[in-house]
Amino acid sequence: MAADAVHDAVKVLFVDDEFIEFRSLQKKTATLTEPPVALEYAQSVDAALEKLGAGKFDLILLDNRLLPNADFRETVPKLRGNGYTGPIGVVSMDISDGYFQQFPDYGVDFRIGKEEIDAETLQYIIREYVTYNVPDVWKDDYNR
Repeated sequence: MAADAVHDAVKVLFVDDEFIEFRSLQKKTATLTEPPVALEYAQSVDAALEKLGAGKFDLILLDNRLLPNADFRETVPKLRGNGYTGPIGVVSMDISDGYFQQFPDYGVDFRIGKEEIDAETLQYIIREYVTYNVPDVWKDDYNR
């Protein structure tokens, strides 16, 4: 991939304590070429904060449960408190618990089940939540 292509890529930070979940996301989104996506991985909120300190990310996908924190109600405020203002999506095996209704109160932009994420879903999330130079081919979709 050319340096310019990497520069124009949407940078997504995936935070999950299970590396296998990151590998699964990489495989599911490998076919995504528009927009180009650069996925990075952090195993904990502390690791995510280090990565945020070292560079800019357009989107964070955050596992709901990360030890030693209980859930997004503890982890998202840490990310927001560190100055991250971009979109954060909470990813979980089960998003039906009642406390998920509180997600906007904690700075979460959206929630999604792990089984729902694939290339098409990630493309939709980027269209909805990330400031991105939309390709002309997509503009027809918005003008209908």
